[in-house]
Amino acid sequence: MLTDGALRMLVLLHFHELGFTPLQLAWLFLLYEVAGIATNLVAGWLGTRFGLALTLKAGLALQVAALVALTRLDPGWSVRASVLFVMAVQGASGVAKDLSKTAAKSAVKLLAPEGRGLFRWVAVLTGSKNAVKGAGFFLGAGLLATVGFGPALWIMAAGLAAILLAVVLALPEGLSAKVKGAKFAQIFARDGRVNRLSLARLFLFAARDVWFVVALPIWLHDLLSRTMGAGDAFFLVGGFMALWIIGYGAVQALTPRLIRDGSAGAATGWVLALAAVPAALAALVLSLPEAAWPVLAGLMVFGAAFAVNSALHSFLILDYAGAGRVTMDVGFYYMANAGGRLLGTVLSGLTYMAGGLPLALAVSAALLLVSGGVVGTLRGIRAPDAA
Repeated sequence: MLTDGALRMLVLLHFHELGFTPLQLAWLFLLYEVAGIATNLVAGWLGTRFGLALTLKAGLALQVAALVALTRLDPGWSVRASVLFVMAVQGASGVAKDLSKTAAKSAVKLLAPEGRGLFRWVAVLTGSKNAVKGAGFFLGAGLLATVGFGPALWIMAAGLAAILLAVVLALPEGLSAKVKGAKFAQIFARDGRVNRLSLARLFLFAARDVWFVVALPIWLHDLLSRTMGAGDAFFLVGGFMALWIIGYGAVQALTPRLIRDGSAGAATGWVLALAAVPAALAALVLSLPEAAWPVLAGLMVFGAAFAVNSALHSFLILDYAGAGRVTMDVGFYYMANAGGRLLGTVLSGLTYMAGGLPLALAVSAALLLVSGGVVGTLRGIRAPDAA
């Protein structure tokens, strides 16, 4: 997760400096998200059929390969060739990240106790994962400003290779359990609760990424560059993105202590409350276009409320997942998560070009209202064995 966050920031800021448009920047991450949709579906079956340990190791190895491949990018290539090459490498990176994430999240269901114990451990894992990814945003921006694009990739590849070696040597044998009879056709969820929660997750993450992926970092970088050098702007943009993700992860980890109710009803209330934040920020940016600090403060509030929503969803999916198909249900759910990121990524470039940060924030509010409407229908659905 550290290199995943670092690579995203490294690519975004490097190609923005080369003069890529917001829509071209969004295209760089498009295959990453498309790959995530397919990978999460397949990863659930792979983890069930071949074991979680192998799935995790494959994800780490592929990320090392993607980082090394990106060092071959030639500055003399055309814009079109550069975009296609980076899209392909980012696609491989997306596969790597989702193989690792699906394996790790599924392991929690197998190892943690049910009820509040499951809620607590899901929150801790998800929160720490996102905190590490947030540190990666700062790492990527810092490496770009200090050692440059190519050396940064080699440093990250070497570090991740060392982690892969540690995993090979120390991962518990219990995670290698397999279900040899698992069929590929079983990857699609049959539980209506899983299907609707997955749809709600799609709109929730689209609502974040519509302003997070392209709109905010480019708006903030351009605003800061008017008063300081490009290197300082890199650090501040990467620093804020890192702080946002780390704070988001910290709140996720604390969610079981902050709220006692992990129900679908609680999730509905939280997402509808969250929708008010980007709506207010859109109005603020329209009236005060240069108001960077109030906007950033508001986005930190968004991050805290979004973290509670995400933690509730993560608990609900593991609570709903069938005991014999947990990896496949989790994979299906994160397929929808990746679909939301894909939708948000495309919308981030389009909305920023059409109406700047205010439009991106307004669309975020609308997507959250849709997510809340879908979550609200969960209370009327029973588990399959109770039908």
